[in-house]
Amino acid sequence: MTNKTEERLMIRDYPNDERPRERMIQSGAKSLSNQELLAILLRTGTKSESVIQLSNRLLQTFEGLRLLKDASIEEITAIHGIGLAKAIQLMAAVEIGRRISNLTYDDRFSIRSPEDGANFVMNDMRFLSQEHFVCLFLNTKNQVLHKKTIFIGSLNASIVHPREVFKEAFRRSAASIICIHNHPSGDPTPSREDIEVTKRLVECGKIIGIDILDHLIIGEKKYVSLKEKGYL
Repeated sequence: MTNKTEERLMIRDYPNDERPRERMIQSGAKSLSNQELLAILLRTGTKSESVIQLSNRLLQTFEGLRLLKDASIEEITAIHGIGLAKAIQLMAAVEIGRRISNLTYDDRFSIRSPEDGANFVMNDMRFLSQEHFVCLFLNTKNQVLHKKTIFIGSLNASIVHPREVFKEAFRRSAASIICIHNHPSGDPTPSREDIEVTKRLVECGKIIGIDILDHLIIGEKKYVSLKEKGYL
């Protein structure tokens, strides 16, 4: 007669393409079931059952994720095989999910003018000793989705590659971009290279369908908008 231990199927017994971690790497988190996602969080099962079986029992106990999201540490640790460390991991994951779901676009900074854009970065950029080329990626409401430094060093049309700028825009599903760089001298007067870089990015943006709204040059408590200067 086969005992329960012999019947137990461990994660290592699964084919590689059926193991939760490997499936997440290959196909993404969306391809995993709730049971498999919990198995990744729990990491290990017990002497008598695999982590997949433990995850399934957890879901059965709480009738799915709906009740699990409000479960206490005491309720979770009451399940055989789930100690305090596992319960804390589960509750931390639930809380992260809750906080993400509560994020709103209202928390994002809106840029309605060149001055707004300059104010958003002025304190961070006006004291830099090197030139930093930074992009603000905006949604359709001109709210900042992401800020990223694309390049550090003297601006040159052959060095600031449009592909780096627009690759990040695609990643963020941005509708438009504001380019910004600083002049360590404190004088924000645009150079010939600044204008060439701007025109190149604007042309690429028109082809791709992502607008370059402006290129701001940051000096010492002052800025220049290349859009206001007529270069866009």
